Amino acid sequence: MNILICGDAGYIGSHMLRRLLRDGHGVVMLDNLSSGHRAAVQGCELVVGDLLDAPLLKRVFVRHRFDAVMHFGAKSLVAESVREPDAYYRNNVGGTLDLLAAMRAHDVQRLVFSSTAAVYGMPLTNTIDEDHPRNPISPCGRSKMMVEDILRDAARAHGLRSVSRRYFNAAGASADASIGDAHEPETHLIPNVLRAAAAGAAPLPVYGTDYPTRDGTCVRDYVHVEDLADAHLAAHDGAHAINSAGNHGTRRSNRSSIRHGAGIAAAAIEALSLVQRGNWWRENTSMLDAKNALAMICAASSTAASEAMYGFRNAP
Repeated sequence: MNILICGDAGYIGSHMLRRLLRDGHGVVMLDNLSSGHRAAVQGCELVVGDLLDAPLLKRVFVRHRFDAVMHFGAKSLVAESVREPDAYYRNNVGGTLDLLAAMRAHDVQRLVFSSTAAVYGMPLTNTIDEDHPRNPISPCGRSKMMVEDILRDAARAHGLRSVSRRYFNAAGASADASIGDAHEPETHLIPNVLRAAAAGAAPLPVYGTDYPTRDGTCVRDYVHVEDLADAHLAAHDGAHAINSAGNHGTRRSNRSSIRHGAGIAAAAIEALSLVQRGNWWRENTSMLDAKNALAMICAASSTAASEAMYGFRNAP
């Protein structure tokens, strides 16, 4: 199949690219390189550009015949979205509308959207499945929820087949360690733990010490980036199959949102202790008040939809 990946020069998208190429798919990448890396794109055509550039999108769709689109191009930093909400709504919502217009104009009917568990907001339970109410508390979460709703409306109006993947924290690197987490500034816990463990690194901030957990820090769940790539590929295959289910009279089945997580949760101090045993973390961390941090105690629960539709199962 020929697939357009938007935002594939970033962390998750670059691993998705490798998986698609390994499976023999034809891939064209579109990325504005605002947070991605040209070096992460190998083995396919890279179009440097923005989803908000409608004429560019038209040229890309005219030049190539795509079977599906994978959308990793939405901004995803919660704290940044609070500071710059207009940029998030413009890119995430406006850019997706431009992409959908180009897809419809060129009869591309399948889309996988890399969404976020931030659409849930403050959790009502410690474990979250895809039926948990959506109540985002940041522009990042709200903008991606808007995209999910837009995709649902497009399914009803135009027959678009789409799947949204929701997840919390991606972690890890490729098996050969040639690509991995490379943000600047880095906001993810695990690479920052490793940086703090290096000689001369600044202390690692840990937000909140009074959560009802074993060590008082917040709990989040993690999923390996290559597992996420597998999940998005399965969603792509599912979006194809969903067309058949949708023909049985329920147009709603053209669109689904699936929560993806490993079902493995870790508190912040537990993550620190994995880097080095003993009291290293006590000397190299700054314990800060959680009031300005969007942290919580939550993890993915077993998701019946993921298990039934795509074969994913949480770790025991």
